[in-house]
Amino acid sequence: MSNTKNTEEPHGSQETQKSPRSRQTTETAENTETTEKNTTTKRPSPMEVLRQARGQLAELTGMEAESVSSFEQTEEGWALEIEVLELERVPDTMSLMASYQVELDPDGQLTGYRRVRRYERGRADAHRPGGR
Repeated sequence: MSNTKNTEEPHGSQETQKSPRSRQTTETAENTETTEKNTTTKRPSPMEVLRQARGQLAELTGMEAESVSSFEQTEEGWALEIEVLELERVPDTMSLMASYQVELDPDGQLTGYRRVRRYERGRADAHRPGGR
C-alpha cells in the first residue's frame, strides 16, 4: 500500500509549462536546425573528385581517361588535367593522345573542359635547356 500516484505525464514537464508562443519558437528553431543538417552535404574526398571527373569527361567526350597528370583544389572547386586516348593506332606509340583541362565545382560536378594539347603517345615533350 502506497500513497504515490501513477500518472501518464511526468511532474513539472517543460512541455506543459511552455506557452503556445514559446512552443512555436522552439519548433521553428528545431526545424531550422534540421533543414541545415539536411542541406549540409559531406564534401567529396580528392579520390572521389578524381573518379567523378574521369567518369564525367568520358561520358561527355566518349573517350576513356588514361591518367590524370595534374590535380589541385582551387577557390572555385577543383582543376585537373586528364590524358585521353583520342585515336588508337598501330603501333601503339603512334596513337593520338590529348590533354584536357577539366574544372569542377566544390562538390565534384564538372563545370567545364577543353582540350589543351594533342600529341602522339610515343613523343615526349621537347626538352628546353635552361627551363625555357
